[in-house]
Amino acid sequence: MKNPFRSTRIFFGEMVGELQKATWPTKSELRDSTIVVLVAAVILGVFTGISDFSLYQFVDLFTKFVS
Repeated sequence: MKNPFRSTRIFFGEMVGELQKATWPTKSELRDSTIVVLVAAVILGVFTGISDFSLYQFVDLFTKFVS
């Protein structure tokens, strides 16, 4: 039977090795990417809100004509 502590130690050792090989963003890259994501989320939220409001008004107008 395998020793679970040995397997865990090997796993964490390999994980640390892989994380050291990764390229991490600089602070300016991270800031710029965060700004892009926030702006995109705001634009998508505004678009969704306008679309929802417009569709609601259209359906409300249509149901008033039908009634």
